[in-house]
Amino acid sequence: MVSIEQLQKINTPIEQVYAALVTEEGLGNIWTTSLSVSEEAGAINSFYFGGQDHVVMKVTELTPNQKISWECLKSEAEPEWIGTTVTFHLRQQANQTIVEFSHLGWKSVTSCYRYCNHNWAMFLLSLKQYCELGQGNPYQA
Repeated sequence: MVSIEQLQKINTPIEQVYAALVTEEGLGNIWTTSLSVSEEAGAINSFYFGGQDHVVMKVTELTPNQKISWECLKSEAEPEWIGTTVTFHLRQQANQTIVEFSHLGWKSVTSCYRYCNHNWAMFLLSLKQYCELGQGNPYQA
């Protein structure tokens, strides 16, 4: 199995970064404006990216200001995602929040894997822009 791993440094308090990753407002400003999100462990969150691209994530762990973890239950456009895990580890370092991102459980390096590796980097840049400047870059933008 292979994984996608990224790191992003954000110049805002950890509480702000955590909120951006668990709330409908935050995720709507950084990933997609078409979503249904609940801020509790065990919740089933839905993200829509136009057409048949619908991703369903189960929130498997929420540790405030430390860790967010999702398991992909459904992905119509990218079936390779099903059964994979997306995790955000957060830690404060001086005046920055460090986001250690991982998307685990890929069976192999495929075209989809490479495409998603790039797009997760763009997601983390959108997160940084939203937290630092108040404006992210969701899919619809």
